[in-house]
Amino acid sequence: MQMDVNTIIEKTVSYVKKTLAGAEAGHDWFHIQRVYQTALNINAAEQGNMLIVSLAALLHDIADSKFNNGDEEIGPQLAKEFMQELQIPEEIIVEVCQIIKNLSYKASLGGVTFHSLELDIVQDADRLDAIGAIGIARAFTYGGYKNRLLYDPATPPDLNMDKEAYKNSSAPTINHFYEKLLRLKDLMKTTSGLKMAAERHQFMIIYLDHFYKEWEGKA
Repeated sequence: MQMDVNTIIEKTVSYVKKTLAGAEAGHDWFHIQRVYQTALNINAAEQGNMLIVSLAALLHDIADSKFNNGDEEIGPQLAKEFMQELQIPEEIIVEVCQIIKNLSYKASLGGVTFHSLELDIVQDADRLDAIGAIGIARAFTYGGYKNRLLYDPATPPDLNMDKEAYKNSSAPTINHFYEKLLRLKDLMKTTSGLKMAAERHQFMIIYLDHFYKEWEGKA
C-alpha cells in the first residue's frame, strides 16, 4: 500500500464530502460522519480490521440506490473505482464492496450470503443512525423528500414485505417505524450495538405514544 492509513482516510473523507454535497439531509455527509464515528466506537470493542471498517462506513452511501433509480450496483462500483485509484489492496476492495452491497435493511430482505465481523460493525452503526432521535428526524426528512403523508389511520403497516415491496413502498412515514425502525434493535449483531440500540429504541416507543395522543388531540 503506497499511502498510510491516515492519508487514505483523509482522501476518502474529502471524496465523500464532495460527492454528497447537496444530498438529501438524511443521507448526506453528516449521516456518513455519524456512522463512521459510531463504527469506530463499536470497532474499539469488537477489534475488526479498522481500515475495512473505516472505508466501508465512509463509502457505504456514496450512491444510495434510493436516489439512483433503484440501481444497487452503482454504489459498490463507485467505491471500487475510488479505492482502485488509491491503490488499495484488492482483497480490501473486495471486502469493502461486499459490505456495501449487503449493508442495507432491504438487502437483508433479499437474503444475504456474505458475512464478516466488519459487516456486522458497520451495519450496526448504520442501523443505529436509523433509530432514536436522529432516526426519527431522518425518517420524516425522507418522508417529506418523497412527499409522503405523516400518518394515515386507514393505511396499516405491512409487516410482511419482501425486498421489492419494501423498495416500492410509498406508505406514510409512521408506518416505517413498524416496517423497519422498531425491528432494528433485535437485529443488532454486536454487543456494543445492542447496548446503544436499547435506549434509542425506547425513545421511539415514547415518541410514538406522544404522537398518537397528539393526533387524537389528547395531549
